[in-house]
Amino acid sequence: MRVVLLAALMCLNSLCLAAQMAVVALPGGNMVYKPVQSVRERRFADLVQQRTDFSCGAAALATVLKQAYWLDVDEHQVIEGMLAESDQDTVKVQGFSMLDMKRYVERIGMRARGYRVEADSLQRITIPVVVLMDIRGYKHFVVLQRIDKGWVYIGDPVLGHKRYRFDDFVKGWNGIVFAVIGPGYDKANALLDPPAPLTAKSRVDGFFPVEDAQLMEFGFIQSDFF
Repeated sequence: MRVVLLAALMCLNSLCLAAQMAVVALPGGNMVYKPVQSVRERRFADLVQQRTDFSCGAAALATVLKQAYWLDVDEHQVIEGMLAESDQDTVKVQGFSMLDMKRYVERIGMRARGYRVEADSLQRITIPVVVLMDIRGYKHFVVLQRIDKGWVYIGDPVLGHKRYRFDDFVKGWNGIVFAVIGPGYDKANALLDPPAPLTAKSRVDGFFPVEDAQLMEFGFIQSDFF
């Protein structure tokens, strides 16, 4: 019985974790091992997962800091940093606010700006930003990664990589984007090129690194690039 249980657990574990697959290499017939990625790992690739009920803002912000600026931060560190200047009782009930995120970003020596953006101008956003969505009555911070061919690509701290039809996204979005600005920005960061949905049969990749001039529209300055 124990052997059967152990085998079952190992099988389940293999579905959740990355592994290596043995492949016969022709013509010699030797075995080579190629890395494979589980569905769950693909879903959360390059994203920081939310671990508590109130930390979607912290996880979304940590995702931007890690991927766009290569900062060595995790969700817990961002939570601790934001709690230092927040009302903890309010946070436990309502979660963190964009003001909490702004204070934290400024305390670590970077800049943060909130922009009210018309839906028709969303296509012009060329950096990953944090946005607040209303998902079936639940206020939830996510990372807006890119908009392409009528789809809005989202990094969700709970659900992983998602995409919404543009009109569906606009219905649940509060009209504001939260941008982190500062030195060390990676103009070709992974968030701007999210993985294609597993059900997609083909994908023409239109990803190109953003130019400095475009970044200055969001508040970057020349010294941020040197």
